[in-house]
Amino acid sequence: MRTIQHWVGGRATAGDSTRTGPVFDPATGKQQAEVLLAEASDVDAAVSAARRAFETWSQVSLSHRASILFAFRHLMHERAGELAEVVTEEHGKVRSDALGEVQRGLEVVEYACGIPTLLKGEYTDQVSTDVDSFSFRSPLGVVAGITPFNFPAMVPAWMYPIAIACGNTFVLKPSERDPSLSTMVAEMWAEAGLPDGVFNVVNGDKVAVDALLDHPDVEALSFVGSTPIARYIHERGSANRKRVQALGGAKNHAIVLADADLDYVSDHLAAAAFGSAGERCMAISATVAVGSAGDRLLEVLDDRARAVTVGPGLDPSSQMGPVITAAARDRILGLIDRGEEQGAEVTVDGRGLTVPGHEQGFFVGPTVIDQVTTDMDVYTHEIFGPVLSVLRADTVDDAIDLINANPYGNGTAVFTRDGGAARRFMRGVQVGMIGINVPVPVPMAFHSFGGWKDSLFGDLHIHGPEGVAFYSRNKVVTSRWPEPNEEQAASLDMPTAT
Repeated sequence: MRTIQHWVGGRATAGDSTRTGPVFDPATGKQQAEVLLAEASDVDAAVSAARRAFETWSQVSLSHRASILFAFRHLMHERAGELAEVVTEEHGKVRSDALGEVQRGLEVVEYACGIPTLLKGEYTDQVSTDVDSFSFRSPLGVVAGITPFNFPAMVPAWMYPIAIACGNTFVLKPSERDPSLSTMVAEMWAEAGLPDGVFNVVNGDKVAVDALLDHPDVEALSFVGSTPIARYIHERGSANRKRVQALGGAKNHAIVLADADLDYVSDHLAAAAFGSAGERCMAISATVAVGSAGDRLLEVLDDRARAVTVGPGLDPSSQMGPVITAAARDRILGLIDRGEEQGAEVTVDGRGLTVPGHEQGFFVGPTVIDQVTTDMDVYTHEIFGPVLSVLRADTVDDAIDLINANPYGNGTAVFTRDGGAARRFMRGVQVGMIGINVPVPVPMAFHSFGGWKDSLFGDLHIHGPEGVAFYSRNKVVTSRWPEPNEEQAASLDMPTAT
């Protein structure tokens, strides 16, 4: 059985780890590897290596940092196919989707290559007689990232390129369900010329997470995952005086107005709901049909859902793969059952799906549930599977109120040809990322990603300009250079500009 190790100080290591966790092939249901689960001492070794590396890396010139980032970018681009294959083998998503994930991570690396411009400060000449003032941004120190299983390539890449570019050193705790890609990334950083200890990987579970949250030498921590864990990480990390950004769960709504092109809408809703088997924090899991749109939408949407080809991710004909584990599959099936028991109508049923040759795989077929109400479990829970709930609303304002009443505020979308209605929706919803005829409005790398309400704990969103702000802090300098023998007119009064 292949064993996946940690990466500390520039090399793979088992450290003090004796516990292991299984890594499955979701398409077959078979275990393909085991991953070492870190003890607190392993985390301490990684943080210590990062702390030592910070002493020199933080002083490296911006030009040299950028040159290493460019080299890493080249390797990531060159090996995108290899990275995508590893994602598919351990996560289960189809290869084309995995390639898209790698590309979106690569875009953040490309953004970080511009770090000399992103870290530019401000300068004001002669704020007072012979006195100048300027500011610049300084790295924090050792920073950490705790990332989810659903995007093993993209989400870590929202964090480490910007953190490292800003002069920090990084400790990554990836999901123990699909950890191999993080080791590949560590090897690529080493090949790109990044000094040992600047990028480290510790695999593990809650033991490793708590060790990072409590370690006195970890200055900041980024997290993406469920809302309960995001809240826990924010509270515990903040209590330990760390800077924390913790992105939580979602219940993303798309409202459909009667004037929308329903063929276009159904295609895009099916892609947004069933892509990556619904295991996306930006997946559309609730559709709100406004006015007379409901029955007409459901007819074309059901046909589109039934047309999705489900199979192993490495099969080029597959459009949707399995979910990550048997436990995830069973949880999703249970929520579909409860929706039906509570009065919803399952119009497209993904339960009981069997893929020939992969009978033990963790498959759930595309599922559409109509007549859903806001008190049903399929609506109140983040299903994180290929399940699309359909609700009804009389007006745009009613749909906005429905969305705003939900505790999550990650992403949302509106489908319409009415610019006024779209503008009212855009300004009215209490959600961080909004699409207008775009169902999955994930911002490009030069904007920042993040939700509102229970979808984000902390002040700053991830990557983009707010990512640079998160991984650095401002210093303001007031300077004066007296001439030799200049008479010093010091005063005990509060200094003022003269």
